[in-house]
Amino acid sequence: MRICKGTSDKHGLVAVIFFLLGMGTLLPWNFFITAMNYFTDRLRNGTDSSQPDPYMFDNMSVLLAQLPLLLFTLLNSFLYQHIAEKMRIAGSMASILLLFILTAILVKVKMDQDQFFSITMATIWFINMFGAILQGSLFGLVSKLPPRYSSLFMSGQAVAGIFSGLAMLLSNIFKTDSESSALGYFITPCAATLLTLCCYLILPHLRFAQLYLENVSPKTAETQKEAPADSSEMAKMKLDYADNGFNIIGETEACTKQNELQQEPEEKSTVLQVFKRIWVMAFCVTCVFTVTLSVFPAITVNTKSSGLFEENIFIPLCSFIVFNVMDWIGRSLTSRFQWPSMRSNLFPLFVVLRVVFIPALMLCNVQPRFYLPVFFNHDVAYIISMSLFAITSGYFACLSMSYAPQLVRPKDAETAGALMTFFLALGLSLGAALSFGLKKIL
Repeated sequence: MRICKGTSDKHGLVAVIFFLLGMGTLLPWNFFITAMNYFTDRLRNGTDSSQPDPYMFDNMSVLLAQLPLLLFTLLNSFLYQHIAEKMRIAGSMASILLLFILTAILVKVKMDQDQFFSITMATIWFINMFGAILQGSLFGLVSKLPPRYSSLFMSGQAVAGIFSGLAMLLSNIFKTDSESSALGYFITPCAATLLTLCCYLILPHLRFAQLYLENVSPKTAETQKEAPADSSEMAKMKLDYADNGFNIIGETEACTKQNELQQEPEEKSTVLQVFKRIWVMAFCVTCVFTVTLSVFPAITVNTKSSGLFEENIFIPLCSFIVFNVMDWIGRSLTSRFQWPSMRSNLFPLFVVLRVVFIPALMLCNVQPRFYLPVFFNHDVAYIISMSLFAITSGYFACLSMSYAPQLVRPKDAETAGALMTFFLALGLSLGAALSFGLKKIL
């Protein structure tokens, strides 16, 4: 092992970029669904007022969001090696940008409801299609770096939810009409997507990122050699790695990575071989998001305040903002400590035990209800349940995504990241499907 100078993330620029890339993957769709009132109002105008949702927009939007998300994350897991990374990532960002520009323009264009519905459904399909390719590719990319960067990437995703929740809250406080709100909801993702595209294009020019994201040849590595570390320094490096598992950031870890690239055989494992190593983590991330999406937001969005908050403030603040803030805290905690460990049987056990949050949140003051009684009527009980629900969701989801690449060789980390994204999407789809059944038994 040799100490390599000039290869540390000195100013944290790579960390900031991956945080922004994480935020950019989910912010566009979060803002799109925040504008649901705009879509339902526009589709309801001129139709029979006795039908509150004549086009079943909520159900159709969930279906046409989950299908491409699941399909294209699966395809990305198998085909990513055959399509250039820049085309997958930069192309997806550019496509999402164009789709949001189109959606913003349509706010001011008058058209028949059937035509507007068809265009919106097609937009939802393509936004989620490109979003699936983008998210799968970026998870594969960040999996090549130390696990700390996976935590930062997922923290960025949680922050995207916070911004959309704040936008909804401010819109409700100032009683902005749905059309004006929608215009803001659609322009904001345009700016955010443009920013993340610039960040991605900068990334390959940063030396620290180059060492992880590109195959460094022995000849290139030879030009970066310095004097070998003494035995005491070498021992300290090994001890630090054994204690922390991933905390050697900067020059020491970059040099370790460089040696791995020189010594590893070129061939990568097959997708099935990688899956056999990470299946426990794949199960965990699927379980986390199945439980989360089964009640949030489909069930929790119908919770009523017991009187502590005004109705137009309660849902944006106590559901969306509380969830996303606590989810972000949970994800951020993984950069400080990781417990249980990746090989501990307690890890999948705790993930499965999160199922208790489903009845806990359903027994809050969710309306209308027909069968189950309201057991937790007070707003404080709901906020506490939502906070614990969200922080465990963020913590265990982030740990699962961070642990998986550590269970395979560095050359297979990208495959592991792409596979984990598919199981994340599978959890989202299963949770969304389960929410329909849970609504029926309220």
